[in-house]
Amino acid sequence: MPRLSVVVDGVAMEDGAARALWGRFSAWMEEHKGDLAGFAEREGFASVHPKRGPEGAVLEASRREGAKQEAYGNAREVKGKRRG
Repeated sequence: MPRLSVVVDGVAMEDGAARALWGRFSAWMEEHKGDLAGFAEREGFASVHPKRGPEGAVLEASRREGAKQEAYGNAREVKGKRRG
């Protein structure tokens, strides 16, 4: 089964917290089509980007000041190793 993971400034979020954030992200995007910046701000991030990883969907977020928030588009693929 594909995973839903979250990486914040290079650090993977615990699975339960990641699933909860994905739930909030999905609900936000249903009501605010394409508004990544609004979701990022609501959650206390400077930017948020959905991507495709080797194990499933990855939400990459950053709290770093000056992190670039790109417009919503097709999810990009993240290269990496699959877990065990």
